[in-house]
Amino acid sequence: MTAKHSGGLLLRLAGPLQSWGTHSKYLWRDTARFPTRSGVVGMLAAGLGREREAPLDDLTALSMAVRVDRPGVVLTDFHTVGGGLPADETVITVDGKRRGEGKGTLVSKRQYLADAAFTVALTSEDAELLHRCAAALRDPHWPLFLGRRSCPPEGPVLLGAVEDPLRHLVRLPLAARRPRGGPQPTEFYSDRPLGVLPVVSDAPDREDGDHHSGEVADEPLSFAPLGRQYRPRPLYRRAVRLPDATYAGFGTRYLERLHHYIDQHVVEPERSAG
Repeated sequence: MTAKHSGGLLLRLAGPLQSWGTHSKYLWRDTARFPTRSGVVGMLAAGLGREREAPLDDLTALSMAVRVDRPGVVLTDFHTVGGGLPADETVITVDGKRRGEGKGTLVSKRQYLADAAFTVALTSEDAELLHRCAAALRDPHWPLFLGRRSCPPEGPVLLGAVEDPLRHLVRLPLAARRPRGGPQPTEFYSDRPLGVLPVVSDAPDREDGDHHSGEVADEPLSFAPLGRQYRPRPLYRRAVRLPDATYAGFGTRYLERLHHYIDQHVVEPERSAG
């Protein structure tokens, strides 16, 4: 299968906690094991300063592929809201009223990914849109967060703007140590077939990536507070063994390898005038 090379952005999504809900509702807030399209589109919209009711058509046209550098571990937080407040300050219900006496405290469970790290490639043939998104990630209008406001990124989100982003997605240093038993399959998730990944590996893939493995309801139609809408989209998955040299460890060693790669390979195209 021959891929048409498009421009794109490379992002690094890492932090102490992340949370990418797909089925969150009322008292149960889940997290997917990888960044969702709705979460990343929401991050771009925040950086661009868009109101929640603003159209999302241009942002949802971006294709997204995720590499799982570190899957992290799932934590569940026992969370309470509204306890100890007077009746006129308790949580507001969906019909705009205050909760009654003795019912002011809401108990919920919220899931997070702890110590996870992901590398994301956003692809488009719209160079102007990519320029605007890159500028918004460098200097965001509103703060960026990893799926939930309580989850700030540990550093800059944007790694750079590149041609052929999938090529760099498989070559950027991994924020992980080489497993003791040898390289383990690294997982990739995308909204498009992953057979085009330019992977060099001496081990067979787990699945070919060209047949979707299910659906996930994370395609945002609207972020309006009282009218959020999402639709399902196909999920493609591919797991491949990357070369030993891809593993860059943690801390300063990883950051030095990452910066060296960016200096050598990530050359941003000229920004358009205006």
